[in-house]
Amino acid sequence: MADVVIFHNPNCSTSRHAVEQAEQAGVDAEIVKYMLVAQRPDRATLQALVSQLEDPVTDLVRRDANFRKLGLTDDDVATAAQVVDVLAEHGELLQRPVLVKDGVAIIGRPKDRVAPFLAG
Repeated sequence: MADVVIFHNPNCSTSRHAVEQAEQAGVDAEIVKYMLVAQRPDRATLQALVSQLEDPVTDLVRRDANFRKLGLTDDDVATAAQVVDVLAEHGELLQRPVLVKDGVAIIGRPKDRVAPFLAG
């Protein structure tokens, strides 16, 4: 079993940075390319992420153009249950990267949060 799980989008420089940091630190990381439908986290995985997250749960949801195109607002992702519901239906809205280690999850933004989390 890997030391760290990284929910990763290869098209994102911040996400690539997290993977590079894990490699440089020699951390055994499981890379989950969540943008691939086959690797999208299911409801149970999302609920686990929410329960382990150090950051505000609403931060797990990207507020990008797609978020607005879907007609979503902050009121739609105000609670843990709402965040799980939205991400279960629209996995592409998962913030990236998300790192999980020893039962704790963080959003790897800004980039300088990643190295201390991996080392800790």
